[in-house]
Amino acid sequence: MVPGLWPSPAAFASSSATGRAPAAEGRAAARRRRTSAAPRCAAPPLSGPDPGDASTAGQAPDSARRSASVAGSGPSRAPEAAASRTPARVFACTGRTGLKLPDVDSARLIELDRAHVWHPYGPMPGVVDPLVVESASGVRLRTAEPIEGRDELIDGMSSWWSAIHGYRNPVLDAAITDQLGRMSHVMFGGLTHEPAVALCARLVEITPAPLRHVFLSDSGSVSVEVAIKMCLQYWRSVGRPAKRRLLTWRGGYHGDTFHPMSVCDPDGGMHSLWRGVLPEQVFVPAPPPGFDVGVDHDYVALLAREIEEHADELAAVIVEPVVQNAGGMRFHDPRYLHVLRELTLANDVLLIFDEIATGFGRTGELFAADHAGISPDVMCVGKALTGGYLSLAATLCTERVADGISRGEQPVLAHGPTFMGNPLACAAAGASLDLLAGDDWRRAVRRIESGLACGLAPARDLPSVRGVRVLGAIGAIQLDHQVDMVAARTVAARHGVWLRPFGELVYTMPPYVIGDDDLAAVTAAMTEIAATL
Repeated sequence: MVPGLWPSPAAFASSSATGRAPAAEGRAAARRRRTSAAPRCAAPPLSGPDPGDASTAGQAPDSARRSASVAGSGPSRAPEAAASRTPARVFACTGRTGLKLPDVDSARLIELDRAHVWHPYGPMPGVVDPLVVESASGVRLRTAEPIEGRDELIDGMSSWWSAIHGYRNPVLDAAITDQLGRMSHVMFGGLTHEPAVALCARLVEITPAPLRHVFLSDSGSVSVEVAIKMCLQYWRSVGRPAKRRLLTWRGGYHGDTFHPMSVCDPDGGMHSLWRGVLPEQVFVPAPPPGFDVGVDHDYVALLAREIEEHADELAAVIVEPVVQNAGGMRFHDPRYLHVLRELTLANDVLLIFDEIATGFGRTGELFAADHAGISPDVMCVGKALTGGYLSLAATLCTERVADGISRGEQPVLAHGPTFMGNPLACAAAGASLDLLAGDDWRRAVRRIESGLACGLAPARDLPSVRGVRVLGAIGAIQLDHQVDMVAARTVAARHGVWLRPFGELVYTMPPYVIGDDDLAAVTAAMTEIAATL
């Protein structure tokens, strides 16, 4: 039992009137006592961590440290240690505000986090203490405890690229508060409501013209899953079920659910563990790097050969247009999107654009497809759709795809998330689109692009830097070695900045509302990380 984290035996005894049972009574007695006396809103008991877990942490490491944690001398999780866990009630019913941790400081909160919370791409228990955030406003995160003397950090990540308007934005706050006064959620099967209908109509209006139909989901991965399902079902419905594979670029990332994992990079990507389990897709090299480098005709010939060779079995080509994001922040010339569109049309293959990360202005155009002026058959959007407030994504498709599905043996798209079309999320998305309605965001992104180019220029001359890339509100420094994420976090914090590098990349995707001085702090932090780590 971690000292100071769980209530003492004396505390258990003194609180028996609330239904808390001493450990000596055993689980059965505790359960009987809780049933008879516990407040109705009390949470079920939580198990304490192993005695040896107090020194381990609770945040996901990146791959560079994951291997180190496996090789290191982590705590033993012996059966007797697990058996000695003491059930403890650490939550209290507070009525209006629900469940709270009574008198838990940030250190004990981290202990609870370590014991029970799984973080993205992380082990259990973790090996790096997460920062506890108490609040966020504008572009700043306020931490519960200072780090490197700072208790506010400029968010250089936009909360994984979603909070484009910053935190506590009054327009978004008001939209959600107003909607909360009407309804928080209703099922979308057999019912509809204005926030969802209005949002879908606006998405059709602002996305490339042939996209006319919208399926709402609750995450980017699911929106890609739905996009793939649309394409597979389309070909089954029109009598060509053999067209069931996907072609994609190496170095891509499309999400963490089953089919999206199958089109992530099969070798260096985050899902190589599942080789042999996932459907086998067709992978081709990514386009030559560079946003404005022209078209390599040898590469175009390679693409043409691959698509033509597999045309009879390809349901779709799926790519991240212009920027491969989590796969390495690689940019490519938009003219390759024209090439893909021509080749897919010529070979009767559908085309999916995954704009989860690039959509809503990140690259300098509202959508990355707009750089090329073309439309796919299916498009996925998410992340910044709600301005980072709530989880929502959408899959849009053309009349051809929707009509084909509707004419099939099963004339429905058999997918229906519980929280599909959540009114709060749709209201937030509508307000975010209001903020993107004019040209202010475009001017802001151009200003950020200029600031990133200027601020990151000194990094180009550093010996360990392989390249510096800037496009719109994206800035990346490519190193010749893996980044030490823990050390990088410390360096960034000295500048008052929150960054989360991965692999060989130190990068930023800041909120569009970031000021010039704050942006300069971000680029200074990135440059120092590249220079010193």
